[in-house]
Amino acid sequence: MTHRTETPLGPWEPAGPAEVAALFAPAAARRGAPWWIAGGYAVERAVGYAFRDHADIDVLLLRRDQHLAQEALPDWEWWAADPPGTLRPWARGEFLGPGVHDVWCRPGPDAPWRIQLMLDEAEGDEWMSRRCGRVRRAVADLGASSFDGDGVPYLAPEVQLFYKAKSPRPKDEQDFAATVPVLTAPQRAWLRAALSQAYGPTPWHPALT
Repeated sequence: MTHRTETPLGPWEPAGPAEVAALFAPAAARRGAPWWIAGGYAVERAVGYAFRDHADIDVLLLRRDQHLAQEALPDWEWWAADPPGTLRPWARGEFLGPGVHDVWCRPGPDAPWRIQLMLDEAEGDEWMSRRCGRVRRAVADLGASSFDGDGVPYLAPEVQLFYKAKSPRPKDEQDFAATVPVLTAPQRAWLRAALSQAYGPTPWHPALT
């Protein structure tokens, strides 16, 4: 469930997962690079039903594959979010270093923002959390199968919840409550260990035992 949202940096009207897949899948196949729909949509894919509105849509790329986005969206505008939160144009071919994690994308200057890119770290075949280098897993295990069989890749729910746990907002608490019942024992164990490594004890730990 998407809707138009006004922000100080312009309106958001997020693309749907099917539209994102149509844009990214051909470029990803040419490059042999992975990508995943993340955020609230990833949670809903894991749960199996839609239960809240979405103000944006997140697409996760490994930092080393970031130019996949410029190939997938060749005629769009790309704006890098430089800390502490200002947007600047992302030049074609520019490599965004570890200080930049988010890129906002829109079809043109008068169009609403439609896709947010999230850049994450990897070493060889291992994904590495940018929040805690000890939290790792195989890149091949970052994704999860779609419950509706549409073939759209999305981030594994335990990984998505790991990111949401740092400073959970009401929608993150809602996502956690909806997802915990569908997590397998190995998923719960991974999330519990990752939270402990990165953040120490959290309010979410008791529900993961």
